[in-house]
Amino acid sequence: MSHLKTHMNKVLVVGGGIAGMSAAIRLREEGVKVDLLDKDPNWSVYGTGLTLSVLTFRALCDLGLSKELLKHGHGHDGVTLNDKDGNLIREVRSERLFAPDVPAEGGVLRPVLHQIMAARVKELNTNVKLGVTVESYSQDADGVDVTLTDGSTGRYDFVIGADGLFSTMRDLTLENAPAPRFTGQACWRILFDTPKDWVQGQMYLSQDIKVGFTPCSPTQMYMYLLEAVPGNPWREPEELPGLIKGLLEGFGGVVGKLRETINADTEIVYRPLESILIDDDWYKGRVALIGDTVHATTPHLGSGAGMAVEDAIVLVDELKKAPVLEDALHAFMQRRLPRGRLVVGNSLKLGELEMAGAPSEQQGKLMQDSLHAIAEPY
Repeated sequence: MSHLKTHMNKVLVVGGGIAGMSAAIRLREEGVKVDLLDKDPNWSVYGTGLTLSVLTFRALCDLGLSKELLKHGHGHDGVTLNDKDGNLIREVRSERLFAPDVPAEGGVLRPVLHQIMAARVKELNTNVKLGVTVESYSQDADGVDVTLTDGSTGRYDFVIGADGLFSTMRDLTLENAPAPRFTGQACWRILFDTPKDWVQGQMYLSQDIKVGFTPCSPTQMYMYLLEAVPGNPWREPEELPGLIKGLLEGFGGVVGKLRETINADTEIVYRPLESILIDDDWYKGRVALIGDTVHATTPHLGSGAGMAVEDAIVLVDELKKAPVLEDALHAFMQRRLPRGRLVVGNSLKLGELEMAGAPSEQQGKLMQDSLHAIAEPY
């Protein structure tokens, strides 16, 4: 029996990533029947590690995943900033937002987070359908009639589109929605074993390259490097080891040592960064959009995943409070759009400052202001 004041009994969630699984978890906890779709028949996930900012770590803990994150991921309270040679510039400490005995931030392997969340989705008896997504839908005042890509149909009280950056649901729901745009940067990621004496994140700064390391399991960390690539060139997989070693040339200390271990067999993830922000309502009638579908950000604030979780928590929270759907969705937008503007806007601005070679003091101030802002309640 649904506990939502909007009297929803059956909801369709389109997309089995972080946003969609978070929505399914929250809805099932409220007694709502949920069909969760993912177009990947294997429901697999691509990626290495994920930095959990204070925003993201708190949101996942609020979702009930703190024990699993601390067991399988890595929790810590800050990051050290170092120069190119490995000399300490300063340490940045973060406030513990979830609980005094739970670290402020952390990291997790992307596939591990998927496994943790998928296990919770299944534990709550969510009806998961794989290898299928929405072909089309129509809605009236009382519900949404949906046709799936396998030809099956269904009627739902509410539909949540959480199918990511290249969303079908966004195109079906919002007229003249913008396409994601390339930001001018790309992100490199490589997994390494964590040095024994490391207890938190580390960043190494040169004039034009920022390299960071986030511990994301009890034994592993991932390296991330942001590169300006204005022309967005295609790069063949066999080129990647040589290119990343070139970018890391001149770094000393642990970065220099790790550079020497990169070879043709090293697994390297290279991804041009694209972003989108729908600066208007994320819903139409009985269909609402959340996560990267409406506010895909760059990794500069480590908050893309957390924003998706926050969306789901806030959406279900408002559906619980307001008996009229339109009122609930309006309240949802009042809470989420300003935060979307903040996280996406400041992340893009940080990238622009990096590409422009802005003074480290200017970049540092914007980063500090942004971290303070994302720690505010959502």
